Amino acid sequence: MPVYLAFLRGINVGGNNKIAMADLREMLTALGYKEAKTLLQSGNAVFAAPKQDLLRLEKKLEAATKDKFGVQVDYMVRDATVLDRVIKENPFPKMAKEDPSHLLVTFLKDTPRKAAEADLQAAIKGNEVVRVMGDIAYMTFPDGIGTSKVTSSVIDKNLGTRGTARNWNTILKLRDLAATIKG
Repeated sequence: MPVYLAFLRGINVGGNNKIAMADLREMLTALGYKEAKTLLQSGNAVFAAPKQDLLRLEKKLEAATKDKFGVQVDYMVRDATVLDRVIKENPFPKMAKEDPSHLLVTFLKDTPRKAAEADLQAAIKGNEVVRVMGDIAYMTFPDGIGTSKVTSSVIDKNLGTRGTARNWNTILKLRDLAATIKG
């Protein structure tokens, strides 16, 4: 049985869209998914389920979250094997090693058009650098994330799709967590 990663966008941020991770695990289990586990409070879930279409799974999880918690959030769902590719293809290996908390991986709802990376890079006025590889965007924030003018709305607008980001440390922790699920 495949292992899936579910990345929720915009929950438990600034007191908005609150979902307790224990409740999220309970919801996933009630939907029939096996070995549901979560990481951090920012909406990272790992679980095993029969092989299925990812878009259909995202829609099912979004509807279940709306029904159970009254919260409308985007899910970006990936097969857990994607983390091996994300790690292997990282265009910023030096940043991953020396400053992993300032390297973000964004899981996108859709694959952006070809010119989107250049559009986003042109919109950036600071030292941030972006690389888009299919439905994954990597971004460096060498001067810090909290002070950056590159917000999710700037990213969404220029890429033409929504996404949710995790720092490199979280990516590695999710890979390790996914490896604990037997499926």
